[in-house]
Amino acid sequence: MQQRYPFPKTELHLHLDGAILPSTLFEMAKERGIELPGNAQSPEELTPYVVYDPTCVSVNTFLEKFELPTTILQDQAALERAAYELVVRVANQGHMYADIRFAPQIHTRNGMTQAEAIEAVRAGIDRGLAATNGSVIVSLIVCCMSFGTADLNHEANLETARLAVEYHDRGIVQAMDLAGAEGFCHLTDFKDLFDIANEGKCPITCHAGDSQEPIEIRTAIEVFGSRRIGHGHHIYDDPDLIQEAIEKGVTLEVCPTSNLQCLTQPSYEEHPIKKLFDMGLHVTVSTDNPVISGVSVEDEYDHLKESLGFTDKELARMNLYAVEAAFCSDEEKEILKKKIEPYL
Repeated sequence: MQQRYPFPKTELHLHLDGAILPSTLFEMAKERGIELPGNAQSPEELTPYVVYDPTCVSVNTFLEKFELPTTILQDQAALERAAYELVVRVANQGHMYADIRFAPQIHTRNGMTQAEAIEAVRAGIDRGLAATNGSVIVSLIVCCMSFGTADLNHEANLETARLAVEYHDRGIVQAMDLAGAEGFCHLTDFKDLFDIANEGKCPITCHAGDSQEPIEIRTAIEVFGSRRIGHGHHIYDDPDLIQEAIEKGVTLEVCPTSNLQCLTQPSYEEHPIKKLFDMGLHVTVSTDNPVISGVSVEDEYDHLKESLGFTDKELARMNLYAVEAAFCSDEEKEILKKKIEPYL
């Protein structure tokens, strides 16, 4: 695949269920007898129902794009295929590293256990790594979920947190995350989940400060001890917290196009990522949900160059920041650093 940027790429924030091609969704739905929205008769007819378009006028209409992927990804074969295809795709796009994340609890509707879901995704990643001859390193993150108040799915979240520790010990899961809806309750309500991960020495990241104020980022950093923040761009509204994040070595997993589509930033030009970068905060760039958002990481680079004045060297520098924050071994990080250093 021809690439516009010569340096090797990274993504720290990449959701599996938002990264499945319409052609794959069409095939898997047909195989499982799942009714397609709009009675779609081809991947092309299905695309408007699973890819962002300007009619998405709110976060809720954006989230509707996940309904079909979630419905399909309810067996191990579907999860394995989705993970396999994503690994192959990021390798073909010139990635040297990717963190792939998913929430095992949302794949249990038809009787699959969370543990079986994790094993299926790991099997798909392993198959993808074998098919790409080691050209990309991939880590797996499992997400607890916020659907509103913390008590709605507390037991399922506890199971996810415990499995994160168990599978981390087995070298399968590299970190735990909390994803989902912001604003219905404070992050502090989920502290027990991060206590489990921290006590079990499982690394963490946490969605915070996307649609909500910086106080939630402060909770993730100070209460949970997270040194990676999913999105986190609203940290710009708290200069003191920016300085604290810099001093503590916090890395932001920023997804500019997703922020615009979910209405958490007004435009590329007004996005604070360049200002945060210039202040010395370690910001990185990812696609979040590349198929649903209709964007590649190189598209994100284009937007940042054209709208905010990033240089190629600065984009490469953010990839170095991503390597430094990656959930892989120190030995793998050294390999990755050597790949990116010539472009700095």
